[in-house]
Amino acid sequence: MARAVMIKNPTNGLIKKGYFGFSWTYLFFGWFVPLFRGELGVAALHLLFSIVTFGLWQLIVAFLYNRQYMSRQIAAGFRLADRPEVNLAASAAIGADPAIVALPA
Repeated sequence: MARAVMIKNPTNGLIKKGYFGFSWTYLFFGWFVPLFRGELGVAALHLLFSIVTFGLWQLIVAFLYNRQYMSRQIAAGFRLADRPEVNLAASAAIGADPAIVALPA
């Protein structure tokens, strides 16, 4: 089950909601999820892979998508900006160092 975590870009102050854990949304809606999150290139690739694998890709990526999305957001400069316990759970789920990915309290 996916859990929400707030993320913030300290450079421009933009705040978004990120997710970690299994993505039921991706399981049911597939490549539309990255499309609605503004990742057009990722959405195009996921559509292509879903067509080529006859939908098997969608089943597999449901386990991976939120982690990949959060990793891309952190690489783009976003930092975890939620409660400390949520930040810790999110950083553990995405495999990142909590000291690096969390904003100071």
